[in-house]
Amino acid sequence: MQTVISLYQRAVAKSQHLSGFAPFLLRLYLAPVLLQAGWNKYQHIDDTIAWFGNSEWGLGLPAPALMATLAIGAEMLGAILLALGLFTRLVSIPLMVTMLVAIFAVHWPNGWLAIADSSSWLANDQVVNSAQQLSAARSILQEHGNYDWLTSNGSIVILNNGIEFAATYFLMLFSLFFTGGGRYTSLDHYISKGRPVVAEQQHG
Repeated sequence: MQTVISLYQRAVAKSQHLSGFAPFLLRLYLAPVLLQAGWNKYQHIDDTIAWFGNSEWGLGLPAPALMATLAIGAEMLGAILLALGLFTRLVSIPLMVTMLVAIFAVHWPNGWLAIADSSSWLANDQVVNSAQQLSAARSILQEHGNYDWLTSNGSIVILNNGIEFAATYFLMLFSLFFTGGGRYTSLDHYISKGRPVVAEQQHG
């Protein structure tokens, strides 16, 4: 048993040289998602500001123009910095705030699921009731439309718009806040690695 434990500990120690790939993959996943989200808001900036400010059908946030600008900047600049692994921990903070706003101000009333799946154990009443509308939509399209063509690139679904994606992104960013950009795979690593050298040169 002691031999097995020793081998396991050695394997874990050697694997730490590759530990940077885990945050690297998280960064590569998040960067295009955030960049697209920010770009979409920027492309429809007037609609974005209206949505941020309207209290009836939007978020009802104060200073909507400023809030929209901050959200766009956080997502687009944050995506670039995450891709580079630069200031990873710092940039994770406003991005986590953005995800929390999305979770509690936008998606929370819809439950967990992003796509309605009435068979899921996470389905709420809204999702369960949507099964009837989805079945009716499929029947109409099968009878009056070219259903095979309409579904050739994927099944027809109902968007539930729950917290699933925003919560997942928040947890990924939360992880990056503690791990940083990753060993050998981020600019943060090489900047921190170079600091002692700079300090020594200054003292010399």
